[in-house]
Amino acid sequence: MNIDGGCHCGDISYEAKIDSDKVTVCHCTDCQVLSGSAFRTIVFASEVDFKLTTGKLSTYIKISESGNKREQTFCPNCGTPIYATSVGSELRVLGIRLGTVNQRKMLKPTQQIWCHSMQDWVKDLDSISMLKKQ
Repeated sequence: MNIDGGCHCGDISYEAKIDSDKVTVCHCTDCQVLSGSAFRTIVFASEVDFKLTTGKLSTYIKISESGNKREQTFCPNCGTPIYATSVGSELRVLGIRLGTVNQRKMLKPTQQIWCHSMQDWVKDLDSISMLKKQ
């Protein structure tokens, strides 16, 4: 599936080709901290299938919970996370942040990972009251 997206302020935009059957919710503690939430939802693209169409990304290298180095990319102006990937020269897979994808309503998660770090209340979201209009 072809997607496009960008950051909150509009300085960064991109296009990518993804596998829409591999939408992943990650519950690792790095995703919790870096997203400011209980989890992060990711779609994957090969580095060759991702094209930055406007702007220049900033990067931050983090040692992940698994012990691997992870390159975190973000907009230098507004801070929106765009993707994370491995560090190195081999062909990389990018974990694009679903919240930055314009077609996000069409992409339903198919798996969850790092579930041992999941916040317990995430399993009970249906029991929490919802405000439909604000």
